[in-house]
Amino acid sequence: MNLSITNVDLMGPILAQIGLGIVLLFILYARRIPAMAKAKPTNEQMQDKAATSSLPAPARYAAENYNHQFEAPVLFYALCIGAMVSGLASELSVTFAWAYVGLRIVHSIIHITYNKVMHRFGVFMLSNIALIGLFITILLNYLG
Repeated sequence: MNLSITNVDLMGPILAQIGLGIVLLFILYARRIPAMAKAKPTNEQMQDKAATSSLPAPARYAAENYNHQFEAPVLFYALCIGAMVSGLASELSVTFAWAYVGLRIVHSIIHITYNKVMHRFGVFMLSNIALIGLFITILLNYLG
């Protein structure tokens, strides 16, 4: 494995993933605030997650996808930052990191647009393969 890359090379995928989260936050606000204003829910309804099921699909999808950015991507951030701090980043780990982010972007586009679950699931599986590849690459660099 080529460990001669600089440790900041993983910063690009990290910033891209964070950027995705920020873009999704703006989409969430743009869809959810008008939907909530139209629905005029009570405070009790707003506290009941099940009550949000009556909101229009685009508002729900934006909220769900934004929440997804705080699930598996947490492992991505931990791996990237750990590799950067320890000097275990390699060209292959950077490639896996970019693949992961690219697939997460595709996943988000599917989710907030036409939301075909099987398409989304396929991309989700591929992103997890990239995440596992990132993990294995960093692990092998650590062991090797």
